[in-house]
Amino acid sequence: MKKRSIIYRLVTFLVVNFFYGFALYAGPSPQLLHRAERNLTRVIVHDIFSPPVASRIYLYANVAAYELLVMQDKNYQTMHGQISGFPDIPALKRDEKVNYQLAAVYAFFKTSGKLVFSEHLLTDSITVILNDFRETDTLVYNNSIRLGQAVSDSILTWSLTDNYAKTRAKRRYTYSKQKGKWTPTPPGFIDAVEPYWSQIRPVSLDSAGQFKPVPPHVYSTDPASLFMKEVKEVYDITKKLTKEEILLASFWDCNPFYLNTQGHLNFATKKLSPGGHWISIAGQAAESKGKNWQGTAAAYMMTSMALYDGFISCWDEKYRSQFIRPETVINAYMDEKWRPLLQTPPFPEYTSGHSVISAAAAVVLTAIFGDNFAFDDHTETDYGLPVRSFRSFKHASDEAGISRLYGGIHFRSAIVNGQAQGERIGQHLLSKIKVNR
Repeated sequence: MKKRSIIYRLVTFLVVNFFYGFALYAGPSPQLLHRAERNLTRVIVHDIFSPPVASRIYLYANVAAYELLVMQDKNYQTMHGQISGFPDIPALKRDEKVNYQLAAVYAFFKTSGKLVFSEHLLTDSITVILNDFRETDTLVYNNSIRLGQAVSDSILTWSLTDNYAKTRAKRRYTYSKQKGKWTPTPPGFIDAVEPYWSQIRPVSLDSAGQFKPVPPHVYSTDPASLFMKEVKEVYDITKKLTKEEILLASFWDCNPFYLNTQGHLNFATKKLSPGGHWISIAGQAAESKGKNWQGTAAAYMMTSMALYDGFISCWDEKYRSQFIRPETVINAYMDEKWRPLLQTPPFPEYTSGHSVISAAAAVVLTAIFGDNFAFDDHTETDYGLPVRSFRSFKHASDEAGISRLYGGIHFRSAIVNGQAQGERIGQHLLSKIKVNR
């Protein structure tokens, strides 16, 4: 009886410790990471960050979460040694027990909190979400918070060297007076957004100009010129849009600062940025596939890298070519009362930013989830738009691109060449950055 009692206690001890260890490894559902991501997106919308700046926030927050989660899984690789200048990530002491999921969510919030204006909104979010970890042993909980803070500090220190602060101190952008160059557009005639973004340090690119696209068509007012044919195409298409084309363009609008004008009253409608839309798609795909914590974090991080490098490459071309917008040309030479369906954003036309980053994100997500990954995208339901269904990520990125033509804010060549630019960026990223061993 005594021998049986000893064996029983031994078995009980092993079982309890096995499940305790599993709980530390598996943690609660990755839904907590999805919730953290959605909360960050809401704050980015609230603070009205431009698309390039939003991509930077997503990048550092998601890298912080990923680096913590891969500490417990040898199937995934750290970014140290893969990204030039990437910092050493703080290591654990051998006898320290940690809940890596708790540490990852905490690092995500602490990193992003220092990159947004409304940090207090994320503080409220972290208080709610961390309550789901409260059953964790007090020592484990405290160790996890400490490790999360250490990793966040390391990533934030790295972020200080990406030239972002230097671009804040640059002189105001001076517009070119040459014909065919971009000038601010109605209704707000807002100054150029992020004219020095090409100086931001990329993740995988050797330089901002590594995937420089072919130049835009030569500006000409000759009706027979390639340029004026593109102008006429925008004008003709937008004059006879179908209900489906209007819905498609609205779904992919992703204008973080839509300016409403009513008499002397101006006010903004805040919306998701293009990058925020693709972060949402990455999350929906991960949920649909039932990805674990590491797989979910990898999908978010790789998508954010594609967006980040995509904006750097695209903005490099935008302020190199400084190309004129359809609205300016059409109002001057075809129809002074014409207005595009979508509001023209405050930066040069070529190439199409949404086309570049959508193509880059689609390449990365296809590599993660596979070709012909069908999904329903409910990203825009919060903004009163219906769910849209896609056959693949490529299908979604193609739709995002053509939406700019239907919206009247881009010429076709900016879309087509922007997509080619984005695809090359996405493929390059996959060749440089490996998450799986």
